[in-house]
Amino acid sequence: MDFAELNQMYNFTGRSIVITGGAGVLGGEMACALVGCGASVAIIDRDPALAERLMHRFETSIGEAIVVYGDVLKPETLQQAAEKVIDTFGRIDGLINGAGGNNPRATTNPNQSFFDLPPDALRFVFDLNLLGTILPSQVFGKYMIEQGEGVILNISSMNAFRPLTRIPAYSAAKAGVSNFTQWLAVHMAQEYSPRIRVNAIAPGFFLTEQNRFLLTDKETGELTARGQSIIAHTPMNRFGSPEDLLGTMLWLLSPASAFVTGVVVPVDGGFSAFSGV
Repeated sequence: MDFAELNQMYNFTGRSIVITGGAGVLGGEMACALVGCGASVAIIDRDPALAERLMHRFETSIGEAIVVYGDVLKPETLQQAAEKVIDTFGRIDGLINGAGGNNPRATTNPNQSFFDLPPDALRFVFDLNLLGTILPSQVFGKYMIEQGEGVILNISSMNAFRPLTRIPAYSAAKAGVSNFTQWLAVHMAQEYSPRIRVNAIAPGFFLTEQNRFLLTDKETGELTARGQSIIAHTPMNRFGSPEDLLGTMLWLLSPASAFVTGVVVPVDGGFSAFSGV
């Protein structure tokens, strides 16, 4: 392989990538990076208005982006979104399953024990993270089967490796995402095409709107006790930023990882490697 071929691996011109939850903090940064690399990106979100904050960032990029309504728990909306993507871009080369999240009612705290967690809150977290990964993979994966190639990239979590206190539903759901990633990788390669790959990224601790005031004090901005404990167990001594995910994302979506499928890659500042001693 020469340098020209190597450089071309990260040129996404002519490739169409779908991102569920693409209007969120992490998904939005992924969308911007891909459009900047020439990709045609479809941001799928149940609140398309959230993507408005991103549109000005696409103006000088070589790729393009559209925003399409879709609910990852409603297959009919995903099918409509897929048809829109095909009508606009002609194909679907990649899917990033970025939709996910937790629910405060599925979290233990001094006022809510594990035995008090309501079934509907637990079910919400399981459905959003696990079913919300499986259903888009079904809908958009069919187009990859027709093409004989494609990449599905799931978003797992460090909680899938080492469950944190207080968030049993989220940890279990993300463990399910990791397991499903491995299952689907084998299934796609054996049953349909070895050129359909399925992998996942497992982010460590990133400050998002979901966890900001769990890890930092709302009034002072100082780390909470939980935030301090996380930093103490992260050898790189900081939280991740959305940009920290981009190199791994681009690698797993690109031909540079053509022989990589069924893996879950931690992007965690060394958290998973540190014993605490």
